[in-house]
Formats: sequence, C-alpha cells, structure tokens
Amino acid sequence: MRILAWHVHGGWMDAFVRGGHDYLLPMAAGRGSGLGGTGLPWPTSVHEVPPGSLRDEQIDLAVLQRPEDLAEAERLTGRRLGRDLPALYVEHNTPKEGVPNQIHPLADRCDIPIVHVTHFNRLMWDSGSAPTVVIEHGIPDPGPLYSGERPHLGFVINEPIRRWRVTGTDLLPRFAEAAPLEAFGMSIAHLPERIGLDERRLILRGNLATPRLHERLAGCRVYLHPLRWTSLGLSLLEAMHLAMPVVVLATTEAPRAVPPEAGAISADVDELVRVARRLVDDPDEARSRGQIAREIALERYSLRAFLERWDELIEDTVATGGRRRIIRPPQFRRPHNADSVGAGEREGTFR
Repeated sequence: MRILAWHVHGGWMDAFVRGGHDYLLPMAAGRGSGLGGTGLPWPTSVHEVPPGSLRDEQIDLAVLQRPEDLAEAERLTGRRLGRDLPALYVEHNTPKEGVPNQIHPLADRCDIPIVHVTHFNRLMWDSGSAPTVVIEHGIPDPGPLYSGERPHLGFVINEPIRRWRVTGTDLLPRFAEAAPLEAFGMSIAHLPERIGLDERRLILRGNLATPRLHERLAGCRVYLHPLRWTSLGLSLLEAMHLAMPVVVLATTEAPRAVPPEAGAISADVDELVRVARRLVDDPDEARSRGQIAREIALERYSLRAFLERWDELIEDTVATGGRRRIIRPPQFRRPHNADSVGAGEREGTFR
C-alpha cells in the first residue's frame, strides 16, 4: 500500500513506518532531513514528498492525526476522504476539555474510522456513531540496556513547566525526597528554579536523540512517571523495554500497562515515594522488578504485534473503503448538551 501520513508524533511514526508499505510524508518547509522525530533515519520505504505533488501520487490510504489533516489532505490530493480515498484517523491524545463529555472531531462520521492508541482514550472520547478500534503502541526494542549504576530517579517530560499539573511537575519535589532526579526532555532549562530544587537534587540532561536517551536513562536506578493526564507515555514503555523498574502514577492507561511487580503503581504519592526510596536503596530488587517490566513490555507492546494489527486494519479499510463497522462499543443517543446529563444526575433522575 501507499500511505499518506503527516509527521506529527515522532515516536509513534517511527514505529508505524517500519511496516511493509510505502509511506508518503508531506515535506515540511525547510526540513527534508530524512530523519524521524526521534533522530533515527527513516526506513527506505518512507518518501518525503513536496505537498504540491500529491495530486499526481498514487495513494491507497490517508492516515490523519489532527483535525486539520482532513481538509489539508482533501486540498492537496483533490480527493474526498472516506469516499474517493479511504482514510483512518489516529487519536493520540486524551480529551482535554469537558471530560468525559468532549465530542471527538470525527464523531458520527461513519466513513473514517477512529483508531485510538489506548483503551482509555476510546472510553473517554465521545465518538458518537463513528466506528472505532484500539491499536496499542508498539516500541522498537532498544534492548535491556539497564545498568542502574546511578542511585537516581530518571524521568522524561517535555515542557514540564507549561504543562505543570498535567505532567505531575508539581509532584517532583516530593520524589526528590527519595533520591536525586535526572530530567530528560524539551524545555527543562528553568525547571530547577520553578520547583525549588538545586543541582544536587535535580540534574538536567536535556532533549537527547533516542539512542543517547536510552543509554543515559538506563543508568538511572528507577524510572519515574508522575504524569496525571496523558494517553500513555512512550517514554514509560521505552523504559520498561530497557528493563528499568518503574514508579508510576496510577492514572489513565497506566494501570493496564504496568503491573505492581514491575516497580510500583498507585495514586498514593506517599506510597510511590516510599517504594522509590526502597528501590534506589536495593539495586537487586530494582533489577528484578526491571526484568518483569521488560517481560511485560515485550509481551504487550512489541513492534511486531503493533505492525500486524495495523496491517489487518489497513487491508480491511482499503478493501471496504472504511465503510465496514469495525469493533465498536454500544452507542446511545447523545443528550442535546452535556449539561443535561449533569443536571439529571444532580436531580436524582438517573439510577
């Protein structure tokens, strides 16, 4: 198949383009680097194309990842998506407003299935009568690089100051009571002064390319994942592949991804701090739990399983034009507005 997709989510795209298809990526102005979002080279099956040439390209399927991709794809290809050109919409994110009543941008469109990357996302978005399916993340295996040589907690958070409570940035001083922190990610330069930690308690590592990130992160004794509201951090799954023990806030999809035996998972921050301290102080237990984390990650989030599920969906969508009703939950008539639900509950009219 020849698949049109935008380079939006680097980690996800680096896995997606490792399948057995040709991938057409509209070339961003001034980029044309041939590199994925993680700094790794694209496979030879990835073709960066000038957007103006898409009308002349053979395209079998469009994979959308943002609401604006729909109009842009139709403008550039001259084809109506869902009718002239089969399409799928990948939802990477949890809803951000009016949870749990936020309506998905493609709700009630029966011609463009919505592909959620987690079961939690599918549950929380109101997709109306649109067909939906879940294809969980797949991670190219970096190997069991864990050494845990440094008695530190490592975390990967992009833009921790701007995103603050969403990423659990406000919780970091609590975890610094257990052990020094190592921070990886974008826009972290001003993090120490914002959370009141000096260089002894918070070490800034910066935004590293994936191979270097894995190498440096694997030297931390424990991986810390304090995010409150995220789809499912790929950095968490990467840390598990590295054979790192993980200490994780039990929110969104994390309880499905992380068994307690892999480290600790809880909504009780005091409990997580206690376990983090214990794992830092006991390298043998940390290594044992990290092995469990890796086994679970390889079983549930392998690249092979991810690509196999995508192949099935791609073939089905192209064959049927996206009109087949793929696995979806029971649908109910949506109230005229979300307030009517809340009002009914307050008045005791629902049982």
